[in-house]
Amino acid sequence: MDGESGAVLAKSFAPQSEAPIIAVRNGWAEQNPDDWWSYLKEALQSALSSPKISANDIQAIGITYQMHGLVLVDKDLQVLRPSIIWCDSRAVPYGGKAFETLGHDYCLRHLLNSPGNFTVAKLAWVKEHEPDIFDRVHKYMLPGDYLAMRMTGEVRTTLPGLSEGMNWDFADNSVSDKLLGFFGIPNDVVADLVPTFGEQGRLTAAAAEELGLPAGVPICYRAGDQPNNAFSLNVLNPGEVAATAGTSGVVYGISDQVRTDPKSRINIFAHVNHTPAQTRLGVMHCTNGVGILNAWMKRLVAPEISYEQFNECAGQAPIGSDGVSVLPFGNGAERILENRQLHSSIHGINFNNHNANTLARAAQEGVAFSFKYGIDIMQSTGMSTKVIRAGHANMFLSPIFRTTLATVADAVIELYDTDGSVGAATGAAMGSGYYASVEEAFRNLHKRNVVEPDRNHHNQYLDAYARWLNVLQRELHA
Repeated sequence: MDGESGAVLAKSFAPQSEAPIIAVRNGWAEQNPDDWWSYLKEALQSALSSPKISANDIQAIGITYQMHGLVLVDKDLQVLRPSIIWCDSRAVPYGGKAFETLGHDYCLRHLLNSPGNFTVAKLAWVKEHEPDIFDRVHKYMLPGDYLAMRMTGEVRTTLPGLSEGMNWDFADNSVSDKLLGFFGIPNDVVADLVPTFGEQGRLTAAAAEELGLPAGVPICYRAGDQPNNAFSLNVLNPGEVAATAGTSGVVYGISDQVRTDPKSRINIFAHVNHTPAQTRLGVMHCTNGVGILNAWMKRLVAPEISYEQFNECAGQAPIGSDGVSVLPFGNGAERILENRQLHSSIHGINFNNHNANTLARAAQEGVAFSFKYGIDIMQSTGMSTKVIRAGHANMFLSPIFRTTLATVADAVIELYDTDGSVGAATGAAMGSGYYASVEEAFRNLHKRNVVEPDRNHHNQYLDAYARWLNVLQRELHA
């Protein structure tokens, strides 16, 4: 990204299709951290091939990453096992036991959440089931911390990163020794803290050679994908709301008040600009099965067409998908369902009347309805969601999805020309001091489109959501 103009000079991604997930058992999900490094090298080499840039001109690096994953290394910084990633559900009983034993009031006051299925609970699972590996653990990390370690040779993390893993005590402003102690995890396995914005380490000569970059370039920002998505949209102040709809889907609002859901169905983490002196919390709902459901449905009913054509197919079906409802909960335990693993399901199919178009729309409506379900929980804690900012990407490219969401949520959706990689680059520029203020950093953020609720068909959308909600309640109580 060119700092002066804010223009993206080169962009690439790897792998070119969905990254594989290792699922040895139902509810498990792992990836090899070495694969992330390989993807990084492949994408970076492609971006550096652009004639518009020279590697020697790069002044700072920002990292954004999938949240909540567990990476374990030994004293030689060698990975001990595949990463247990965000949508893996095996740690749910461990977090649930901690929630009950330490007490709901304690956890919601100090951690702002149930320990749930987050990183420290995943480490507790390793301690019980893989003691030989646990005994060799030098440090645990999040996926972004691992990439930074490969670049700098140093194991470090951030305060928001610790809060994502459920290892930050907001009442005491420190690492949560009580939760670690409950699980029998020594606190010396926690990585050293660095600021979210600011120098976090520099490229070693070995890493620089692998990446094709000059040695000594500083890493000046790192943040999980959802806080970073909000940051990329300049969502930093109380009352502002961002959303994303990639593999998972999130609505993420900023609050300066601690207002928790008694059932801990929404997540609350430190935002990128949170400090002990300035409370900035990201209040978020997450549906695990969003883009992954859309991709699964396309492979099932229309594998030969593009996603743009698939969106057009969805537009051929009527509002409400002619009575078909899809629950998108097929990608691990869902926080908004109190950490239940409900599985995805399709309801109301008629073999004579319904076709690929029906299923395409039902899948996208089902995702939008799951957003509405989470938004209602967020609003119960005082969060306003009248205006939602999102990048013009992923499922927000679908007119069906974004219009359905705007209508059932009664929200205006603003779509911007940005994404997580641009957010990470902007964060790097801020962390390096290239930008002196937030206003300067986002002066070129361009609003591409505004999606208004469909007032002409409002009742049809609400009827479809009510039917979907009845299906969900029936499944929850089956």
